[in-house]
Amino acid sequence: MSDFEAMWRELLPIGRSAATGGYFRTPWTAAERECVAWFHEQAAARGLRLQGDRLGNTIAWWDAAPADPGSPAAGPAGSGVVTGSHLDSVLDGGAFDGPLGVVSAFAALDALRDRGVTPARPVGVALFLEEEGSRFGQACLGSRLATGATTWEQAAGLQDRDGVWFLDALERAGAPAGAPAGSAAGPANLLDRVGCFVELHVEQGRDLVDRDAAVGVASAIWPHGRYRFDFAGEANHAGTTRMEDRRDPMLTYATTALAANKQARLFGQRATFGRVDVHPNGTNAVPSRVTAWLDARAESADRLDALVAEVGRLGQEWAGRDGTTLEVAAESVSGEVRFDAGLAQRLAGPRDWPVIATMAGHDAGVLSAAGVPTAMLFVRNPTGVSHSPAEHAEAADCLAGVAALADVLEQLVAPEAADGA
Repeated sequence: MSDFEAMWRELLPIGRSAATGGYFRTPWTAAERECVAWFHEQAAARGLRLQGDRLGNTIAWWDAAPADPGSPAAGPAGSGVVTGSHLDSVLDGGAFDGPLGVVSAFAALDALRDRGVTPARPVGVALFLEEEGSRFGQACLGSRLATGATTWEQAAGLQDRDGVWFLDALERAGAPAGAPAGSAAGPANLLDRVGCFVELHVEQGRDLVDRDAAVGVASAIWPHGRYRFDFAGEANHAGTTRMEDRRDPMLTYATTALAANKQARLFGQRATFGRVDVHPNGTNAVPSRVTAWLDARAESADRLDALVAEVGRLGQEWAGRDGTTLEVAAESVSGEVRFDAGLAQRLAGPRDWPVIATMAGHDAGVLSAAGVPTAMLFVRNPTGVSHSPAEHAEAADCLAGVAALADVLEQLVAPEAADGA
């Protein structure tokens, strides 16, 4: 398993803040581009065939040896077994969310080769871009574009915090307009040969800790969404304006944030205002506008809708009292994802791995919603902390995850599995 540890050491310093220890691998910036280059280098070192799309999502293929010498090594549509994840991060994020799945994927392929496995189906390592939505606000943007869940026309209308348009960011970073050099396939069919997808990920919670298990299998992803709350009021002097004369949107925002916390607790769900933009953002001025983004998650679509509606209703009530206004818009909403039950049982059953739900979104969820048979493996996180520099997984558990992924891939690429696909 030394390959895993060597790859991990190479990735570890890229985009890491000396001040916080967290990661800033924002899509189409220098650190993220370095991570993408690392991915291509790892693929080349293993002789894998690269296939990319217009965005730069990439699958590095280990082609199967064809049973018929006259048939293509790439295999027919829907024949490939793919694993992998993403390399971008949230702002000041942890080391494991995303990269653990990519490094483990390459390490699992190495393990298969060490075992002398000859795959009867193509095996791929996937890299999806802008999974976190840290730059353009839409989570899993890369896989959503690859599956058609988001159109290029919709993506073209996205801007980052600095007002840079999505397509301009790609152009400035030199992102490919089509398939990368050396690719044997065009950009429109990146997922055509994907017959199933298995994503390994660090657990973002403490379920496996409580179960004393190093590895688990995902059953489902909770419905979740991002909602923009626009509070508007009247800018004024912080000293000369009487308190009773103020139309302060920051006050309305603050009470709405408290309401979101309370309602999430009452519903037994999740709600967080994690990002705020204030205008004019002066210390000695009552703001005229506050824009805040709510991340909400629930165990069902109905409960998610009810939670967001109640937070919005309470915000409107406070706006009426404060002399402000509130408008709420859904920026992205993902429904419940239930992973392929048969595939999950095949993975978990013989090994007695626990099957658990997750409240976090993943590229695997997007592919599953698009009809790709999909499964996820989780590696234990001793603290449960994620999206933070404190995110962690023990080396022994990471290596257990690599071994588990290799076992899964070996099972899926066996001749009998290929015959039944």
